[in-house]
Amino acid sequence: MKNKLRPCFWTSLFLTCILFTMSCSSGFTTIGARPPENYQKLGKATGESCGTLIGGPTAYNAIPIGLNSRTERAYKNALDNVPGSTGLTNITLEENWIWWVIGSTRCVKISGEAIK
Repeated sequence: MKNKLRPCFWTSLFLTCILFTMSCSSGFTTIGARPPENYQKLGKATGESCGTLIGGPTAYNAIPIGLNSRTERAYKNALDNVPGSTGLTNITLEENWIWWVIGSTRCVKISGEAIK
C-alpha cells in the first residue's frame, strides 16, 4: 500500500517555500538632485550610516532595521558635515558589512565634493 501524503503537508511545504523566497526590497531611489550649472565647491564631504538585518542565521535574516534608508541618511550626513552645502558631486559609495551570530549590520559611506 502506498503512503499518501496529507494535503496539510503540501500546504505546509508550499508556505515554507514562500516564506524562504520572500525578501525585503525597495525601488530605485534618487539620493540627491542634479547639481545646477553654476555651483560653488565647498570641500570634501563624507557621511556614513548603517542598517541591521536580524532574525536568525545570515541567509535567513528577515527583520530589517534602518536598512533601506541607510544610503539617504549617509548622503544627508555628508551634507550636514559641510555647513551651507546643498549637494554633492563626484560621489564615491562604499559598503561594508559585519556579520554577527543572529544577524548582520551593513554600513554605507558616501564621499564627494560638497557644493552650494
